[in-house]
Amino acid sequence: MVLIIIVGLVVGAAAILLTALGNPANMGFCIACFLRDIAGGLGLHQAGVVQYLRPEIIGLGLGAMIIALARREFKVRGGANPLRRFVLGFLMMIGALAFLGCPLRMVLRLAAGDLNALIGLFGFIAGILVGIAALKSGFNPGRATAQPKINGFVYPVILFGLLAALLLKPDFIRFSESGPGSMAAPVLISLAVGLVVGALAQRSRLCMAGGLRDTFLIKDLHLLWGFVGIFVAALAGNLILGKFNLGFAEQPIAHTQHLWNFLGMSVVGFAAVLAGGCPLRQLILAGEGDTDAVLTVIGMVLGAAFAHNFGLAASAAGLGTNGRVAVIVSLVILAIIGFGHRLGGKAKS
Repeated sequence: MVLIIIVGLVVGAAAILLTALGNPANMGFCIACFLRDIAGGLGLHQAGVVQYLRPEIIGLGLGAMIIALARREFKVRGGANPLRRFVLGFLMMIGALAFLGCPLRMVLRLAAGDLNALIGLFGFIAGILVGIAALKSGFNPGRATAQPKINGFVYPVILFGLLAALLLKPDFIRFSESGPGSMAAPVLISLAVGLVVGALAQRSRLCMAGGLRDTFLIKDLHLLWGFVGIFVAALAGNLILGKFNLGFAEQPIAHTQHLWNFLGMSVVGFAAVLAGGCPLRQLILAGEGDTDAVLTVIGMVLGAAFAHNFGLAASAAGLGTNGRVAVIVSLVILAIIGFGHRLGGKAKS
């Protein structure tokens, strides 16, 4: 328990540091937002205010890979319903962009006094509970099998490619000149923080979806203590820096449509249980050789691109009609994935 709490405190403090050094407010770390920015940087969507190759994402994957290799835990595996994992990542991003943040940013927003994040937390818990019901009903996530070791290095190579593009800034890479995508801590500091957090997350198995799932399913609070640590460190940092603003209104990069904050994070919680981990956990698994997690991450990147190309993502003004329809459709698809096996006997993997 001590390790997971320490990791949580470090992650929370790192998020405050990155925000103080230039990252958007309440967004020292946000997996969904950063993957969305990367999608924009690669030209996969045209929203000019959210385009940047976030070095934190690169660091997370490489940090997890380095520590996994050092501890001989780099185990290349995959084949556990990879197409389904891609779809779950895609839907996870639709829900996250309806709320405007992943579970990690939800905690950071709450630590800054944003009560909209509390509504999101309730939705996230609801989605987790429905996911647990799917597991209890017989949902089979599939079983990964060992793969050639070279397969596990495809994702790190992609990350090194992104790092090269970030440093060299070729013409085909896009960088925001205004908005959240233009707000960033120095590259080397962001990369270093990502490497440290990636290594610590790999060692501790940090995962908020897993923490809530284990709390409700087997009464084990171990993983949940990590996010308590994140909240405490971020809360302390915001209070010290005078960044704590309690309330619903006038919160940075957030909206006050409670129903859609709730349902958006319900999608994220439900999908995370079925996929075996929250967005942060998927990045760490991908870094340590899980090729199914790589497909989940790709699903999240393309989900972000799709959301911005078709007007599904929320803004400070709220979630539009297209986004609302997408959230409802996502919940329906997740219900089919999670409970569809009951329609004709247990599905085989």
